Amino acid sequence: MREPAFWYRPRSPTSHLLSPLGALYGAITARRMARPGFDAGIPVICVGNYHVGGAGKTPTVLALTRLLRELGETPVVLSRGYGGRLTGPVMVDRARHSAADIGDEPLMMARDVPVAVARDRLEGVALAKSQGATVILMDDGFQNPRLLKDTSLIVIDSERGLGNGKVFPAGPLRAPLKAQLARTDALVLIGDGRAANDVAAELAKRNKPELRARLKPDAASLAQLFGKKVFAFAGIGDPERFFRTLRAGGIEVARTRPFADHHMFSDDEIAALAADAGREQLTLVTTEKDLARLRGRAGVPDGIVPFAVQLEFDDPAKLRQLISDHLYKARERRFGRR
Repeated sequence: MREPAFWYRPRSPTSHLLSPLGALYGAITARRMARPGFDAGIPVICVGNYHVGGAGKTPTVLALTRLLRELGETPVVLSRGYGGRLTGPVMVDRARHSAADIGDEPLMMARDVPVAVARDRLEGVALAKSQGATVILMDDGFQNPRLLKDTSLIVIDSERGLGNGKVFPAGPLRAPLKAQLARTDALVLIGDGRAANDVAAELAKRNKPELRARLKPDAASLAQLFGKKVFAFAGIGDPERFFRTLRAGGIEVARTRPFADHHMFSDDEIAALAADAGREQLTLVTTEKDLARLRGRAGVPDGIVPFAVQLEFDDPAKLRQLISDHLYKARERRFGRR
């Protein structure tokens, strides 16, 4: 879906009219979040967000994958496979699966970490453990009570924040903020913006840490685009953030075209992008997630450059200590019940 503009306006008649629906939806979701979850038997780290749309969960999951391996763990990512037709449980195989099978994010992440796709998260846990997982990294699912989370990290784009702060459909929140704050262990703020400072301050009162991070362009991607004029397109939660990242990396962005999150490109759209780029002698560039949806498609032109980014934390030692402490406490809780 494409986010309505009124979600990010301070006052809107449309939002006001939808507020009763938002209150009802929020009450149901908050009650649901309070249910006890199934204990996976191994630590579960959930990377989620408070709101609908993208904020940087996937780069955060990949950054945690690297950290967990440094700590001697064997992480497996658990995903619902949003946008894919397979219900699972299934381990993602990049040689066999497409984004239409298992979703774009699992396909992209499977290049770096084993990914279990399952609509039923308990079945996904069993599959992940059969692969030798010592830690499960949940990609999204913060509001879903099905599985007990030992640690919940919430990702927010510090430039966009939480919009008007209202619950869907009146605003972007998936549940009332108070109910979500109560289940948050740490906040990951991406970028240098101030739009989420109030949320960070509220969590600080609860002794929950704030972790600052930023998306850094991959050096090889920058080298491929150096000195070229580009036509950037993206179907992610916040395409404008991708376009800003390109410009911040010194890339000359001549044209842009945003699409809705998880957009499945039609043949005509692909042909139009290629024709426009060719006519103006521009290099087509997109995100790795978008390219995952184009992978294996007939008619996709050669030369589309995937612009890779990596999430870097301002204080990696703070993140390392947080994750180490939570892993220890998770195992201590389970050992204490034996």
